[in-house]
Amino acid sequence: MNYIATLRDQLQGMATGFVAALPSFAIALFVILLTWIVARFATKLSDMLVGKTDIRPSLKNLIDTVVKLAIWVIGLFIAAVVVMPDLTPASLLAGLGIGAVAIGFAFQDIFENFLAGVLIMVREKMRIGDVIECQGITGKVEHISLRESHVRRLSGELTVVPNSILFKNPVEILTDVDQRRHEVVVGVSYDTNLDHAADVIRRSVEEVDDVLASKGIDIFAQEFNSSSVDFLVRWWAGSTPRAGWESKDKVVRAIKAALDDAGIEIPFPYVTHTFKETVPVSQIGQQNKPTP
Repeated sequence: MNYIATLRDQLQGMATGFVAALPSFAIALFVILLTWIVARFATKLSDMLVGKTDIRPSLKNLIDTVVKLAIWVIGLFIAAVVVMPDLTPASLLAGLGIGAVAIGFAFQDIFENFLAGVLIMVREKMRIGDVIECQGITGKVEHISLRESHVRRLSGELTVVPNSILFKNPVEILTDVDQRRHEVVVGVSYDTNLDHAADVIRRSVEEVDDVLASKGIDIFAQEFNSSSVDFLVRWWAGSTPRAGWESKDKVVRAIKAALDDAGIEIPFPYVTHTFKETVPVSQIGQQNKPTP
């Protein structure tokens, strides 16, 4: 058997087949280029149509992605049929079904985050701009994609969070509404008239500008502490962390000034100190010597 002649015949056949397929490859490349143009045009058209509605930005991104993905799937299928005329939708789906199992096991985390991103975009809660807290991460949501979300921490760092974490774990949305309740504990001495102290605290909190007095102010005698009777003071103010800190600062200052004016003492906690005798190093070992 002449192996060299056989190899030469096979290479010539492959070269002839490749040359014969060049027109098909050119048409397939043209189809891909046309698909790219149509996908960009469809995305802009989708932005124009959706932009006239009050739809959420995250859902808008999802619609753009779905439109672009659908156009690319159709375009790639047409290009594949041009290159391989024997390819049919049934055979393509069968091949995709077998490959999807292998790909699913290999890229399980990626698909999990992808599906979680779709569900996060579809649901109404947690919009871009909300301040959230999840798994020890507190910050403002800046971007939501199909795989990950960008959360800007209150200290300025950007945290990239996989969508599966935000979907599978409880998420506290601090800015879901414009106002939320804040609280602080205030202690007064045991010789204080508690009704009078509660009235002084209430009036001082009501005079703070940032406090929504119309939603009510709660003053509860909470517990007997070691050196004081503690009140739990609760009020409504802005829902953002900064609004909460600012209102708490003003409330604490107002309560302290009002209690001082009323002559009501805010006691220090009693601290028991244990004093130990200090012995110089030179005297160590001489303390237990018998006296001559």
